[in-house]
Formats: sequence, structure tokens, C-alpha cells
Amino acid sequence: MSKKKPREIPHFRTPIIETHCHLDYLDSDELALTLARSREVGIEKIITIAVSPDNLDTVRDLARSQPDVWGTQGIHPHEAEHYNDSVEARIRDGICDQHIVAVGEIGLDYYYDHADRAVQRRVFEQQLQVAADAGLPVVVHTRDADEDTRAILANFSGQLPRKGVIHSFTSGMALAQYCLGEGFMLGFNGIATFNRAENVREVIAATPVEQALLETDAPYLTPVPYRGRPNAPFYLPFIAEQVAKTLQVGVEELLEQVYRNSHRLFFGDA
Repeated sequence: MSKKKPREIPHFRTPIIETHCHLDYLDSDELALTLARSREVGIEKIITIAVSPDNLDTVRDLARSQPDVWGTQGIHPHEAEHYNDSVEARIRDGICDQHIVAVGEIGLDYYYDHADRAVQRRVFEQQLQVAADAGLPVVVHTRDADEDTRAILANFSGQLPRKGVIHSFTSGMALAQYCLGEGFMLGFNGIATFNRAENVREVIAATPVEQALLETDAPYLTPVPYRGRPNAPFYLPFIAEQVAKTLQVGVEELLEQVYRNSHRLFFGDA
């Protein structure tokens, strides 16, 4: 018996902004197909994320090359031990580009511990200072590091005029409530559709729709019903459906507000 074919990707009236993916992981043919399919399903803008010294320039060049793609500049906690004055200077230079909209992906990851924790904390703080100096929002990664993430963000309370997003939010309710109280947004992706992600859905249910963002983290974390395939921005409609269901609002209502949220945070307008 053949497997049931997954349902078609739904189309909605309201355009969608992909706030977190990694387009530079694709080759040129894959990139062209991904962008074309994303446009077909209503993805209006895509933000592709820097993670290491090796892809700072690549992300910036990619954002410059496409009219609907923007980028970030920052060093992921996995790469924290590669951060130095020269890398910081490159980030500070990169964020002057009009195609760069945030400092990120920065933060703490105590799950994999690819970098010394003390180094992660120092580099997180240094990049938060870069964002504060530039008046840009931050894209924060945190995993199994709730207490230290909160403490470091608290040190910068009032210094980040445009705050930022805690992306791929899987942390505890206490960190969620703190970040929401500080004016940060929470980013939700395909994890929201996973059977065992009740903890994430609990946080979604407690998040004001004015502080929610949609993302994929593509090519990772593909949502149901396409788990097992590489993720892509064109799967965002499935994530929107799940987040809307959890928040008990209509999908179009959610998308209209999230569109405003995304523009306000990353492009400085409503």
C-alpha cells in the first residue's frame, strides 16, 4: 500500500515573513528553487542568519543579491571560541549594510557545549553590546541555559531599544515570561507541530500574539506533515496554522499581526 501523500501547502491572503533560516547552506540550484517556491506560497521576505566567521560575508552577499532577502551578522554560541577583535570588527562593519537587519545568531548553548561556557557568556555579552551600540535587534539562541540567558539579558535591560527575538523557543515558561515582560518576541517554528512538543505549545498559548514571530530554521526542524525532508521557508504556512490553532485565533488574523511584528522588529516600522 502506498503512503498517503502529504497535503498541499496552504496559501493565505496575508504575506508571510520568514524571520530565521539559513539559505547559505543551499547550493545555487537549491537556492533558486527554494526562493521560487517560497514566493509562490506568499513568503514576501526572508531573513537568512549568520552563525560563524566563515559565513558573515556569504550571508551579506546573499542578502545583497536578492530583492526579498535580508541578513544578520553574528556568531553562534557553537562558534564562540572563534570570536575575537577582528571578528567583532567584521560584524560591526557588516551591520552598517542596509541589507543587514539584526545582530545574530548569538546566545548560549549548554546542550551541545561546543564552546566553553564562560567563553559563550563573554561572547554573548560582547555581541549584545554591538547591538546596543548600533540600535539593532538581536536574534538569540538559547538551549539548556535559561538562568544564564536571563541574567545576561538583564544586564542589558534598557540598552537594546529594539530588543529582539528568542528564536526557536524551547526554553521554560519562566524565561518566556521574563523575555516577554522585557519586550522581546518569541520565535516559533516546526517544533510547534511535533507530537511531543507540548511544552512549546504551552509557551505559545501564553504568548501575546503581538510578540510572536514565525520562522523555520531551515534546513532544520521541518514541520509536520513533511518531517524527514529538508526544511524550507515555503513550509511556513503549516507552522502558521499550528500557532494560530494553539493561540485560538484565525490564521489570517495571526498572519496579519505577525507580519506587523516582523516589520516592527527587523525593519523598524509597523
